[in-house]
Amino acid sequence: MKQLNLIGVALVVLFIAACQPAIEQKTEGSVIGTISPYVKLSHPEWTKDAVIYQLNTRQFSEEGTFQAAMAQLPRLKALGVDIIWLMPIHPIGEVNRKGSLGSPYSVKDYFDVNPEFGSKADFKAFVAAAHELGLYVILDWVANHTAWDNVWVAQHPEWYLRDWKGDFRPTPWWDWSDIIELDYAQPALRQQMAKAMRYWVEEFGVDGYRADVAGFVPLDFWVAVRRDLEQVKPVFMLAEFEGRDFHAEAFDATYGWTWGAAMHDIALGKKDTHQLYVYYSWNERFYPQQVMRLLGVSNHDQNSWEGTEFERFGAALPAAMVLSFVSEGIPMIYNGQEAGYDKRLEFFERDPIVWQQHQNGELYRQLIALKKAYRPLWNSIWGARMLPVHNSAERKVLSFVRQNDQQRVFAIFNLSDESHQVSFNLQLHHGVYTDYFSQQPQSFASETSIELAAWSYRVFVANR
Repeated sequence: MKQLNLIGVALVVLFIAACQPAIEQKTEGSVIGTISPYVKLSHPEWTKDAVIYQLNTRQFSEEGTFQAAMAQLPRLKALGVDIIWLMPIHPIGEVNRKGSLGSPYSVKDYFDVNPEFGSKADFKAFVAAAHELGLYVILDWVANHTAWDNVWVAQHPEWYLRDWKGDFRPTPWWDWSDIIELDYAQPALRQQMAKAMRYWVEEFGVDGYRADVAGFVPLDFWVAVRRDLEQVKPVFMLAEFEGRDFHAEAFDATYGWTWGAAMHDIALGKKDTHQLYVYYSWNERFYPQQVMRLLGVSNHDQNSWEGTEFERFGAALPAAMVLSFVSEGIPMIYNGQEAGYDKRLEFFERDPIVWQQHQNGELYRQLIALKKAYRPLWNSIWGARMLPVHNSAERKVLSFVRQNDQQRVFAIFNLSDESHQVSFNLQLHHGVYTDYFSQQPQSFASETSIELAAWSYRVFVANR
């Protein structure tokens, strides 16, 4: 959702959830202590090493259409991404519209497409072309609210929440004046929203959804929708929210906002690596390994409202990009990042990306290839946990191993603006490696130390 930073909300959710047991205990007909698996859904097999690419149809091409975006799918396939996340494709409301074209998150009709982007036939061709290339397509779904002139407003006014005056209301406390909130206490609304979501899966072959402000919609709705969609095909569900409960029966992945916030503060010199230790500790102990956390250095909200990745991370940007791929999590690229595009894209107007070759695109290509070649870096339980390798400059340098029986990845990041000579206190990383980026051999033993320039990183790989 535009201009949305839910880190504060997410932390409250995490604090409340932390007070609950991490594993449900069955008490009916059994003794206390019988363990029930917390995560009850199954991830689609094709997500095991997947990388997500967020596509803003309006700005992705000069034409701003599905057909023009479809022409670039082979380029995205060559880059190595797997899941194309399309921002909302529906007609946009005109009442209280922001700007001349409005926000795609102000939905006028859930069963139609925005004529700005093309026709339903164009969209169906886009999905078919993606599938032909072995890509998957998920839609950005806005379930919390609609446009003021959504078709449901006249047909079913009882499906909307009201303010203290009895009028339709935007989401309180935000400046979302172009939308009004839905009331999920209405069973008929739930049924129709679920019907709309099933429609795009059944009729167009969509492979899942990214749920906008997912935590503002009752979780039991998402659980029911997931079960319904699974009757059609395996789907991938991404929640724009942060919290463990979303993963149990509804969503494959949630946002890793606190990871991004930690990296941003480190880049600004406000925090050090301890902030990441907090994130990784919570990620390992609070979340089951079966989950996926979305990691990336930009998205549509951050780019338009907070700044480009160059503004937000400065010299730390390459290290942040690399860490988003070698950490536990499912990595994401926002369109234009591979072109090194250093412009804040307009949100309510046409503002096409100017495509060009850029070193960041080559870095992303290498990172995707790294992730796919080394199984410890895969997503969820297909990958391996991060094991900390303590070093002599732990407030400035982050180092860890991810390994399985066949492969090992040893990653080191200098997350400071000064160089450091570091040594390591554990034997976990000892062995003979290849530096992934330079392809030079490197051995590590108890006496080995390494020089790291400011904001530099090293990723070493080995077959065991």
